[in-house]
Amino acid sequence: MSIVTRRPAPPAQTRLQAARLDWVLIFAAAALSMIGCVLIASAGIGAGDGTGAARRQAVATLLAIVVAYAVTRVEPRSLRAWTPALYGVSLLGLLLPFTPAGVSIAGARAWVELPLGFTVQPSEFAKLALICALASTLAVGDRSGLVPDRVVVRALALAGIPVVIVLIGNDTGTAMIMTGIVAVVMLVAGVSWRWLVGLAAAAVAVAVAAVGLGLLADYQMQRLMSFLDPTADPYGAGLNTLQARIAVGSGGVVGRGFMDGPQTQGGFVPVNDSDFVFSVAAEELGLVGGLLVIGLLATLVWRALRIAFDAPDMFGRLIAVGVATWFAVQGFENIGMNLGVMPVTGVTLPFVSYGGSSMIAAWLGIGLLQLVRLRSSR
Repeated sequence: MSIVTRRPAPPAQTRLQAARLDWVLIFAAAALSMIGCVLIASAGIGAGDGTGAARRQAVATLLAIVVAYAVTRVEPRSLRAWTPALYGVSLLGLLLPFTPAGVSIAGARAWVELPLGFTVQPSEFAKLALICALASTLAVGDRSGLVPDRVVVRALALAGIPVVIVLIGNDTGTAMIMTGIVAVVMLVAGVSWRWLVGLAAAAVAVAVAAVGLGLLADYQMQRLMSFLDPTADPYGAGLNTLQARIAVGSGGVVGRGFMDGPQTQGGFVPVNDSDFVFSVAAEELGLVGGLLVIGLLATLVWRALRIAFDAPDMFGRLIAVGVATWFAVQGFENIGMNLGVMPVTGVTLPFVSYGGSSMIAAWLGIGLLQLVRLRSSR
């Protein structure tokens, strides 16, 4: 079995394919990526790192765009055929952080150390593999339009393995995103409501049991308590949330000015180039800048759902819905913890936060969306 790519096309056909791309989607992703580099530069200068992180992020963005373009050259039938292999590789990747090459950051064992000082986060790419696996498995239905129970069980087994591995590594944020992807993809695929209600009840029961039985790590309990009452430990677990909210609130309508935010340049908001990069946007660019970031992210989700609506088959539709859900849930989770309406989970803001793994994975999602759109236009 080999990956099938399209033969080199004449210039006229190449121009036609370029016209069929969703350029609104590309523009929104590119704009977010550029805004992210600018915000990371400001955060880096405030932390004494200069623009080094911004330059590395720019290089990762260029690499990500090239990889996304390569994805659009793959035949959809080849993608589906190779989904089991991609899923298997993703599981191996999720296990690497538990080897001697693994690195623990902020209590989560989710990174792998590479030569030359680079690190990679396999769970970012596992989201894509999960989306493809769910789409390939659930792209069936009986005459009533419902997915057979045996297929639902198979899909839940495929989803449960990576979620459990991620939870063992204490990466609750990624587990929440994966769970959201599973729920929405199953809903769109036509899974019976009794399955969805049962799964929701089971998820609530597991969360309550984890808290009640003390299964969460100490830092996870501290984050949960600080979410419920940030003032209870303002110099400890609640520091991130309180300082981020101060930064967001001090920005006003038009912001304090680029590289002129007291919280950002003063180093009061921890990890403000990654988890709390939205606080930099809100403080330095104000309400206008914050709404711009949210608007561009909403545009990505809208175009992804539009592609899903126009998809010629259920496989493509579920791929597009999965990517849309990923961007929406992760964006809401990240921005929410900057505003204090979601607990701190350490997830990145797609296309904006610092991190090569996150950037490449997000642009791979754009490549998958374009692949589905090209198939629809043909």
